Amino acid sequence: MSSELSHFDETGASRMVDVSQKAVTDRVARASGRISMAPETLRLIRDRQLAKGDVLEVARLAGIMAAKRTGELIPLCHPVGLDAVSIEFGFPDDRSVEIQATTRVTARTGVEMEALTAVSVAGLTIYDMCKAVDRQMVIEQVRLEEKSGGRSGHFLRQPHA
Repeated sequence: MSSELSHFDETGASRMVDVSQKAVTDRVARASGRISMAPETLRLIRDRQLAKGDVLEVARLAGIMAAKRTGELIPLCHPVGLDAVSIEFGFPDDRSVEIQATTRVTARTGVEMEALTAVSVAGLTIYDMCKAVDRQMVIEQVRLEEKSGGRSGHFLRQPHA
């Protein structure tokens, strides 16, 4: 792992990394996270019984919209024209929603930040839509799971031993 931070120049000043000489390649990133809550809150989400509507579909749209605006949210992140964003939800137990986002682009820079942003905003949207019934919810474990394309090659999260 390199200890060089590419977003700072030799004097320590912030900079946007120059990617103009990088090869255009297909790049994919997959991130995940979860939001834990009371079992009753999860039941309301799954049964679409919350007054605000279908929580997961609103969260999916919010995550997709956020991924498209990542370059506006994170100061030194390159704006990229995403080719695809998908968000999936799962229910690993009776207390949590798992969120997984996949982003794709053919470009000179990767889309890890877009996938992470999509997961984060989808989780925040679930929290916002459910906070009237459960303020104890916790958004957690937001992390990059996999990325491919570009000079650094393929990354796949390994389980901790």
